[in-house]
Amino acid sequence: MSVRMIQDRLNSHACRSTLEEEQALREITQEIVLAALGRTDLFRRAGFQGGTCLRIFHGLNRFSEDLHFALQTPDPGFALRPYLDTVAKELSAYGYGLEIDDRSKAERAVRMAFLKDDSVGKLLQLSYRPATGPSRKLRIKLEVDANPPAGASFDTKYLDFPFPSAICVFDLPSLFAGKLHALLCRECLKGRDWYDFIWYTAHRVLPNYELLASALAQQGPWQGQRLPVDRDWCLDQMRARIHATNWEQAREDVRRFLKPSELPSLDVWSREFFLAQCEKLG
Repeated sequence: MSVRMIQDRLNSHACRSTLEEEQALREITQEIVLAALGRTDLFRRAGFQGGTCLRIFHGLNRFSEDLHFALQTPDPGFALRPYLDTVAKELSAYGYGLEIDDRSKAERAVRMAFLKDDSVGKLLQLSYRPATGPSRKLRIKLEVDANPPAGASFDTKYLDFPFPSAICVFDLPSLFAGKLHALLCRECLKGRDWYDFIWYTAHRVLPNYELLASALAQQGPWQGQRLPVDRDWCLDQMRARIHATNWEQAREDVRRFLKPSELPSLDVWSREFFLAQCEKLG
């Protein structure tokens, strides 16, 4: 019965390629992981954030690979392993043979683990199973920031698959602050960040500047500085980042996370387009 639920959910995605089918199965797995965590105390202690949060709860039209969380208050003694054990037990009821690679280290603020599985795909009727060789192993990274920057605000959202569960999430202004921090501080270029930026500006989300200032002071080129972070400061820094970005490289990074119908929109990506989007910052 549990495998049937996953099959029905997968069918509802109406996938048209091997990549879409793999991404859909990953997203279904992400939802089961979230629901399993909802049966623990995690969402009394932490909030869900990042691109996967934006996709699942706000309809972002791109696939996302990882699950990112941050504690509501710092806790250097936070242990991820008990939550991973709960997730593994829940997923086993749906046909998963989960392999957990826990890479958490006490001296690092971000607790990290990889969830890997190559079992559930063998139980499903996949329309785009590879003609030769094994199916790709499902892989999801899970991170919890045990020393988060101050200033985040939270909402409660609800899942109804695979069972009803309440999930504590960062509110949209706080999610946008996290994305702006990534755009300003990430050393490697990710077109996914810029795709998400368009979503926030199109929806006229006002960034949580208090959280952004805390994050900038904690990590990145402005670490340890008390910055006057407001719209004007952010505009200046984002314009500089836009001028320095290789837009062809950004487009190529995000392609595999989009459905074919979305790809033509990448043609407009340019310095001029993103400078115009910047003007929508609240």
